[in-house]
Amino acid sequence: MSNPSGRRIRLSSLLLVIAFICIISAVIIPRLRPVHPKRPRVVVYAAQDQVYAEPILREFEKETGIKVETVFDNELVKTVGLANRLLAERSHPQCDVFWGNEEMRTRLLAAQGVFRETNGWAAFGYRSRRIVINTNFVSIGSRRGNGADHASSATNPPPHVGGYNAPASLLELTNEIWRGKVALAFPQFGTTATHFHALRQLWGEERWLAWCRALAANKPFIVDGNSVVVKQVARGEAWIGLTDSDDVFAGQREGAPIAMLPISEEQLLIPNTVGVIRNAPHPANAQKLFEYLQRREVAEKLVQANALESSDGRAPQGPNSKDGASQRSALRQPDWDALLRDLETTTKQLNEIFLR
Repeated sequence: MSNPSGRRIRLSSLLLVIAFICIISAVIIPRLRPVHPKRPRVVVYAAQDQVYAEPILREFEKETGIKVETVFDNELVKTVGLANRLLAERSHPQCDVFWGNEEMRTRLLAAQGVFRETNGWAAFGYRSRRIVINTNFVSIGSRRGNGADHASSATNPPPHVGGYNAPASLLELTNEIWRGKVALAFPQFGTTATHFHALRQLWGEERWLAWCRALAANKPFIVDGNSVVVKQVARGEAWIGLTDSDDVFAGQREGAPIAMLPISEEQLLIPNTVGVIRNAPHPANAQKLFEYLQRREVAEKLVQANALESSDGRAPQGPNSKDGASQRSALRQPDWDALLRDLETTTKQLNEIFLR
C-alpha cells in the first residue's frame, strides 16, 4: 500500500524543481539572446515636394543608418501648415529638422524661437518665382530680362503660334487683355505669399493695394498650389500664371506648351532652408541631417531633378551665421525684418481682397 504523505513530498519537490528551472530560465535565457539596439532616428517636417525630398532622405538613411521619419506638407497650405505645427509644438518639440522650400516662413519661425539659438538655420541653392505662359496664345516677343534668367533654350523653347505679347511687368496683369486668363495660387500661402509680401515692399502699400484689387477684379483663377497653376496654363484654361520655376520644369518634362519669362526685379530667388528645432528630441541625428542637406552634392542632385535652378551661392544666412548675403545677383531682396513686422497686416489685406 502506497504512502500518501510520501507522494505529497515527491510532488512538492518536483514543483520546487520546476519553479527553480523557470526562474533560472527567465534570468539566463534573455541574456543569451542577441541584443538588437533600437535604430537611431530623426524626425523631419519637409515643405520641399515629396517627389524631390524622399530620394535625398533615403540616401541619408543609407549613408548614416539613421531612420528618417518625415511629415510632408500639402499643396494648398504649403509651408504655412508645417510652420503652424512647429509653433504649436514649441513647448514639447516632436520634430528635429525643418526642411523649408521658401525663406519667409523660415525667418518667421526663427524670429519666434523655433530653431536652436546657435547656427539655427541655413539656406542652400535656389529656384525662382516666374511668370509662365502658354506659348500657343502668348509670345515672349521682344521682352527682355535683366540677364538673370537661368533657363536655357532647351527648357524654355521659343513660342510657336502665340499671338499676344507677354506682359513686361506684373502690373500689366490687370489689363483687360488678361481678364480671366491669369492663374495663381492662393496668395496667403507658400511662395506666392512671399512674393506678394515682397511686391508690397517693392511698389509701396498704396500701389500694391491698387494692383491687388485690380487683379482680383480681373477674374483670375485662384487655385490650390503652383503646380495647379502650371497645369491650368498648359491646358490653355489660363494663358499666363504666377508660379515657381520647378513647377514649370515639371510641366515642360511632360511636353506642355509652356515657357518661363526672364527674371526681373519683380521676381525672387527662393532658396531651400534647413533648421534644427530648439530642444530637438534627437539633437545629434538632427545635426547630421542639417550638415548633410547643406552639402553641395545634395543641392546639385536637386538641380538635376529641376527642384532647384542652381546649387551656387547662398541666401542670407541665419541670424547667428558669420556669412552674409553673397548670392542674389542683381535681384532686389526684401527687407526681411520689415516684411515680418508687416506680416499680419499684409496677410489681413490679402484675405480681404482675395477671399471674398
